[in-house]
Amino acid sequence: MPEDRPYLSLVIPAYNEQESVPTLLQRAEASLARIGKPFEVILIDDGSTDNTPRLLADAMKTRPWLRVLRMKKNGGQSAAFEAGFDAARGDVIATIDADLQNDPEEIPRLLPLLEGVDMITGWRKDRQDTGFRRWQSRQANRIRNWITGETVQDSASSLKIYKAHAIKGIKLFRGAHRYFPTLVKLRGYTVREEPVKHSHRFAGTAKYGFGNRAFVGIADLFGVRWMKKRYLRYEVSEMTTNGEQQVKT
Repeated sequence: MPEDRPYLSLVIPAYNEQESVPTLLQRAEASLARIGKPFEVILIDDGSTDNTPRLLADAMKTRPWLRVLRMKKNGGQSAAFEAGFDAARGDVIATIDADLQNDPEEIPRLLPLLEGVDMITGWRKDRQDTGFRRWQSRQANRIRNWITGETVQDSASSLKIYKAHAIKGIKLFRGAHRYFPTLVKLRGYTVREEPVKHSHRFAGTAKYGFGNRAFVGIADLFGVRWMKKRYLRYEVSEMTTNGEQQVKT
């Protein structure tokens, strides 16, 4: 691997997270340094209107591993993730939220579990949220699993790790971040769900709230179910002049 190419790309969407950014970058750097391989952090500023852009611009001056993408306007988590995936250069891509409810320290622990599968999806088994938010998430996951035929306990958790080939090039839609395990499986790749630590919000309030969650995605649910039934899966062989076959999928 060339020295200037990272092994791991950590993709983080952020929207008005000025309270969390300094600590987020410190903890991300300390955690990824434990891997012992080159890394990059791609922080997607999703049209922030607070001091997040200034803090990130200052941080880039002293952190060569930090890359910042600036969305022209707030596009939502799925758009931010897609931009980050497109920009990522690592063989492995990890994702977390910017609010530090996902612990960056979990990434070194989860990396060895990627052996033999294409994606690790975090399960916030012991969520540190309000009772209503926990109830909301349980109902949303039950409905998602019922309609899409899945068994994922926590599809919307942002703490995930992918082999890059499993997620790069995928074209997303608004709200797609809630279905990443299903979308990866549709491409023929394997997914493992793993319990992960979940923390109270570090500071501020939730920016991607009720209007972006739970029951607003009913149409998406049926769309994903339709995709599962209609998704093209095939193998084709190209014949060569010496009779060999080159298999393409």
